[in-house]
Amino acid sequence: AITGNLDRHGGTLVGEGLVDFPKLGKKSGALLRNDKSRIGGLPSVNDAFPGGVLADEILTPGTDQVRALFVTGGNPLITMPNAARLRRAFENLELLVTVDIYKNETGSLAHYLLPATSPFERPDLPFIFPLMLGLQSKPYLQATRPLIAPDGEQRDEATIYLDLCKASGVSLFGSKIAQLSLEAMRGVRERFSPDKVGLPQELLLSTLLRLTKQGSFNALLEHTHGRLREDHAPSAFLGSRVLTDDGKVDLAPAGLLGEAKRKLDGDFQRESVDRKRLKLISKRAITTHNSWTHNLPDFVEGDRSTNYLYVHPDDAARLSLSEGAIADVSTETATVRVPVRLLKDLMPGTVALPHGWGHQHATGLSVASKTTGVNVNLLTADGPASLEPSSGMAHLTGISVDVAPAPGPRDVTSWSGISSEG
Repeated sequence: AITGNLDRHGGTLVGEGLVDFPKLGKKSGALLRNDKSRIGGLPSVNDAFPGGVLADEILTPGTDQVRALFVTGGNPLITMPNAARLRRAFENLELLVTVDIYKNETGSLAHYLLPATSPFERPDLPFIFPLMLGLQSKPYLQATRPLIAPDGEQRDEATIYLDLCKASGVSLFGSKIAQLSLEAMRGVRERFSPDKVGLPQELLLSTLLRLTKQGSFNALLEHTHGRLREDHAPSAFLGSRVLTDDGKVDLAPAGLLGEAKRKLDGDFQRESVDRKRLKLISKRAITTHNSWTHNLPDFVEGDRSTNYLYVHPDDAARLSLSEGAIADVSTETATVRVPVRLLKDLMPGTVALPHGWGHQHATGLSVASKTTGVNVNLLTADGPASLEPSSGMAHLTGISVDVAPAPGPRDVTSWSGISSEG
């Protein structure tokens, strides 16, 4: 915005989804809830409270204490801050339910695991990027039919939550019309296709496409590799799609300015105290991409069965670390033990530890549970005082750490994988 590169080619073009969610939110209040969390008084963002206070919400008694949790297609015990404390909180829940295609770390603690269909087992339409956000450099739509039939009792998530709502005496999305309509659609599917119990997802997707004037699901299927949409246009955002009351982009919201004034001195003091400590950043191991392929033997064989702490050679020499040595990485929250790899591309003073590892508690992942990688989010802090107060975001990168040679085995050949959880 400052350089004039907003809303122009070569700069940032603001994409437009099939559904204009900002306009819908402005009109209906959707995703603009104005309330605060019970613990810490943090604002809701996109109608959700920060994951960094979830452990507190579970462990702190009182009105609206979280006692039951449903997790759909997620794995908080790997992805959220202070994972060891969150595990202890989950163990205190009266009910933990996961909806997923396998039994991951979170599912291994769940009282119930509800099997969902995989993308190969259901009709599908990419939803978030093209429909809601317009986050595609080349806008397109693509539809698919199931390639294989479920081999057990898998159901799509919509069917699972439709049944749960019916059994609980409540309505999906809080709407009786939606609940009854979807139940009726399901009845039609069961009547005409009794061997395929479940929500007629293809009909729902086709209805969505027609409502957004994109034709039918069947018509989209004819475009095997997807159908291009109108390209992003410059000058289509400023002056026409900015939904603030005065129609201008607010580059200095009062809330952020107030927070900056409150934080700057404290942040500067903390950085000054920590100036001699290393800064830990995250890193993606491109052969496994987060944790998606850690249960496939070919991806985690040999020296790929763990993550590594990447250290600049100058820092390694100062810390008496060498390639393949074992190091302890510590914060005020926890200590993890991990093998070292030297990487001269790092800035001195910075170390990197790929995220997505630490599957030893995943009883349903027969391969991944035997890997020796550690969860970097054991090192990150949770709780209201550790979160960015305007967004509720946890600090998951750029955190101060202490690194030292681990006592005991000195190289990875005799290492079994250890982490100390706070």
